[in-house]
Amino acid sequence: MNAIFTRTSVRSYEERPVEAEKIEKILRAAMAAPSAMNQQPWEFYVVTNKEVLQKLAEASPYTAMTAKAPAALVLCSRKKDVLVPELIDVDMAIATENVLLAIEAQGLGGVMLGIAPFADRMERVAKAIVLPEALSVFTVVPFGYPAKKNPQQDRYDKQRVHYVD
Repeated sequence: MNAIFTRTSVRSYEERPVEAEKIEKILRAAMAAPSAMNQQPWEFYVVTNKEVLQKLAEASPYTAMTAKAPAALVLCSRKKDVLVPELIDVDMAIATENVLLAIEAQGLGGVMLGIAPFADRMERVAKAIVLPEALSVFTVVPFGYPAKKNPQQDRYDKQRVHYVD
C-alpha cells in the first residue's frame, strides 16, 4: 500500500532512460487491472522517441512536460469488439491507476494527462503516434526518474465518510 500513500503527480524528470524491465512491469500492472466482463479494451503505446514526445507535448496546453520525459505511455481503447462499451472509460481509468502505482513502486514518477474526452487533444495524440482508426486515445502518462518530488498530502476527510448500518 506504500505506493498508494506516496504517489504524487511528477512533472519533471531526470535525463536518464527508463529500463525496459521497468516498462514491462508497468505494462503488466496495467493489464492486471479489472475490467467489465473481462473485456480488457486497452492497447498501450510506449513512446521514447524524442520527436514524438515533443508532438505529445503539444497535444494540449497542459502536456508540455512530456517533451522532457524519457518515456510516455499512451493508453488507448478499442472501439469495437468490446462487451460493455459504456464501461470502457471506467476500465481505462482503472488501468491508468495501475500504471501510476507501478511507476511509483519502481522509484519512478509520472502524471496522468487529461486527453479524453477532448476531441482536439485526442486527435493530436492519435496523429502523433499514428494511431489506427479502430482505436481511441484515453490518456497520456509521461514518466521517468523524478527530478523533483513533493510529498503526498493527506486527503482523508472523515466528513465525506457515511456509514449505513
